[in-house]
Amino acid sequence: MANESFSVLMETNLPNILYRGKVRDTYDLGSGRLLMVATDRLSAFDVVLPTGIPNKGKILSRMSKFWFEKTAHVVPNHLIAMADEQGALPKDSHLGEIPDIIASQAMVVHRAERVDIECIVRGYLAGSSWAEYKREGTIFGQTASSGLREGQIFSEPLFTPTTKADEGHDENISIREVEDLVGVSVARELEEKSIEVYSFARDFAAQRGIILADTKLEFGFVNGELILIDEIFTPDSSRFWDARGYAPGKSQPNFDKQFVRDWLDEYGWDHEPPAPALPDDIVIKTAERYEEALTRLTGQPLVG
Repeated sequence: MANESFSVLMETNLPNILYRGKVRDTYDLGSGRLLMVATDRLSAFDVVLPTGIPNKGKILSRMSKFWFEKTAHVVPNHLIAMADEQGALPKDSHLGEIPDIIASQAMVVHRAERVDIECIVRGYLAGSSWAEYKREGTIFGQTASSGLREGQIFSEPLFTPTTKADEGHDENISIREVEDLVGVSVARELEEKSIEVYSFARDFAAQRGIILADTKLEFGFVNGELILIDEIFTPDSSRFWDARGYAPGKSQPNFDKQFVRDWLDEYGWDHEPPAPALPDDIVIKTAERYEEALTRLTGQPLVG
């Protein structure tokens, strides 16, 4: 799917690529607008894997659209338009002809001045925070109580920002370092908005039997206003757990790429490029989990 999308892009009159990220390709449409295409590429441990996940781009775009619309009253965002389930863009988007295979996994967004910080919000002890706790007895560099268990809920969501690395690994940064980078008032706004929108999505997901364990958010400025950009609350940017099987003290049943991370660790990969290719059964199961997350959270199955 992803390779086909790339070949179609090369044959169209779309503008030259502006930015190629680990998962998304971004094109400049002019007039302060971008075309952001979610590919089927998969990144794990900050490395792009050689194996894509079928329909992943469509799922990421549709979930982001759902959440951007659902959370717009909490935090404004960059979404202008997205194709419907048949891949057709709204007639008032003034974009001309875009191939269906591209439109079905793309969003038209406002061009923002990106804040180069990954805004991580953690509601549960998992992932790198669990690894740090086991190794150091700390969480985000702060001494934590002894006896905590994997998957344990925090009393309050934690804001644990990192650098945003286009290549290589993101690195933890302190709140003071965030203040040095963007100023005290913007740092405070990043933390407050991140926790507020995470808390809204966490409560919404809980109504659908899914635990939003943690998430990564990105922000940018448009006309001096801080808004959400990139993607929000997708299986790529968040940990989704099945509430029916949740129990602290173990790896939780999930609907995100933790399944792939677990396989890569069992394979013995050292998290440095090049990454190994994924076997077919892992690809199929990952695609199924992404699609189930879409269906359960949005109430709409993947079609088109």
